[in-house]
Amino acid sequence: MPASDPVHKVQSTILAPYGAHESDSRGRMHAEAPASHRGEYRRDRERIIHSTAFRRLEYKTQLFVNHEGDLYRTRLTHSIEVAQVARSIAYRLGLNEPLCEAIALAHDLGHTPFGHAGQDALNRCMQAHGGFEHNLQSLRVVDCLELKYPQFPGLNLTFETREGILKHCSKKNARALGSVGQRFLERTQPSLEAQLANIADEIAYTSHDIDDGLRANLITVSKLREVELFDQHIDAVEHEFPQLGRRQKTYETIRRIRNRLVADLITASQAAIDEARVGSLDEVRAAPGSLIRFSEPMREKNQALKNFLREHLYRHERVHRMNRKAAKVVADLYAAFFRDARLMPDEYRGMANEAAGRDGDSGRARVISDYISGMTDRYAIAEHRRIFNEKIF
Repeated sequence: MPASDPVHKVQSTILAPYGAHESDSRGRMHAEAPASHRGEYRRDRERIIHSTAFRRLEYKTQLFVNHEGDLYRTRLTHSIEVAQVARSIAYRLGLNEPLCEAIALAHDLGHTPFGHAGQDALNRCMQAHGGFEHNLQSLRVVDCLELKYPQFPGLNLTFETREGILKHCSKKNARALGSVGQRFLERTQPSLEAQLANIADEIAYTSHDIDDGLRANLITVSKLREVELFDQHIDAVEHEFPQLGRRQKTYETIRRIRNRLVADLITASQAAIDEARVGSLDEVRAAPGSLIRFSEPMREKNQALKNFLREHLYRHERVHRMNRKAAKVVADLYAAFFRDARLMPDEYRGMANEAAGRDGDSGRARVISDYISGMTDRYAIAEHRRIFNEKIF
């Protein structure tokens, strides 16, 4: 982007030198005229928001199957919360807010129905054909599967947004991805904006899973008091507001936990950035490790909270039963479509046959995984019932 561009002028005054400046962007996969009135990362954000995959997140599980209740988080509400946390922290650290927001909004676009249970089931089905991982699928969605524009496949997002979506990657997959996978081969770091979106995801799901778990009566306040981070904040709330009702007390406690995590992350990250003396995005990439981090005491407290949620919420018998049902739906659908592609809509049947002719069974399997991963919870349940005449949920 030319230095005379108004977006560049604004960024040069508010962004720290180690932030992602659009003038230094590695650009898009397919050349386009610059988005001079809004900036490239804002353009990314708006393309993500208007995508079909983003709308589908409203009906995809975060922790509970979508029809379990209207007030539980979905992948859409989770993504919005991640974007809010990331943007707030980015502002304080002098990072590129629109880029943080774009990464946060896109990070779950490739998630299957039924959350991690659906992902794990689809990965097992795909083991002989390259596996399935939702970060890679999110990149596949924005690079290939969204068909919005006549000039190119996908959303044609900037390198920096695509890099941020790709949190984890094997060396084998990294080699196949080209430049966006290069850092996994060279062991270099992504932008601070990508690092921030990753931890904002953690802050968001930790705090809202407490809320959803309590709302569903899967965990209790008395049990949560075993966790230092929760106990110290609920004690402070009860001391300050002794007449507060149970629900409001819980909300205030969770809000304070989230705010404390955010405040610590800002302070510790700024200290790490200053200590590393990074003055550009290139220097960020060359750093020996992530610079967006909690202080060590907070990291330990947060890890204790995550351990509690894993043991008492994510492994709860009700969640386990629901996950078993979800895995069966995904595995049954995959097996049915692999045996008989005619069970899929015409569009996917045609793509599966074309891919099979080009890449054999692995090509067919990848199209089937695209179809299943794009389903919402209730669409997958309805498809299973249509094919098997069996009520799972």
